[in-house]
Amino acid sequence: MAYDHMARPRKKAPAPPRFRPLRWLLRWIARGVLVFGFLTVLAVVFYAVINPPTNAYMFSEGRRLGGVEQQWVDMADIAPVMARSAVAAEDANFCLHWGLDLAAIQAALDNGSGGASTISQQVVKNVYLWHGRNWLRKALEAGITPLMEAIWSKRRVLEVYLNVAEFDEGVFGVGAAAQHYFGVDAADLTAVQAARLAAVLPDPKGRSASDPSARVRARAAQIVDGAATIAVDGRAACFER
Repeated sequence: MAYDHMARPRKKAPAPPRFRPLRWLLRWIARGVLVFGFLTVLAVVFYAVINPPTNAYMFSEGRRLGGVEQQWVDMADIAPVMARSAVAAEDANFCLHWGLDLAAIQAALDNGSGGASTISQQVVKNVYLWHGRNWLRKALEAGITPLMEAIWSKRRVLEVYLNVAEFDEGVFGVGAAAQHYFGVDAADLTAVQAARLAAVLPDPKGRSASDPSARVRARAAQIVDGAATIAVDGRAACFER
């Protein structure tokens, strides 16, 4: 029996894959974006049916003040005129846009002024993000707002807004505000009381609904008219039943 004494050449072991830091980084960034997107959708769906117990700003104010006043009130137990007053004061086209009011944003850019945030954007800021002016927060707000509008009803957006908005130092939500300023339930607010509450929203620490300045009184009078107008022209239809 013959044997082949010639040694067969050994196959070279495959070279280990070359580490490419840029590709590795991009892969993990993509995974991070997917995870963040999934968690964001989950959070938006969650609060579509579950009432937010608190938020970052409310928590920080609670620590600073030793507690805050807030009591959740369902939309059915809020005077309809309060809802209309908030919309008239803060976002008259609430029923007409999909979360971002592009016309108002363009007008604000043209005038060099702020204040173009819709009620929907304010809900996203208050519930999911943080207060303060920076581009990261604004970018996240602009991305989450249309998603929230696609999942939540307009009525739900306004309900959450009215329950987390700040009406005085340490006073959050229309339920606590109605008791704090007027000693009544949110369901029993009059048109004037509702308008005064809406008038303090831009500066809750500097304005009072129960002891209004001349400026607040004038603004409240405008809001009374505005609330009546949107009730007639149909701009309240998306959140009224």
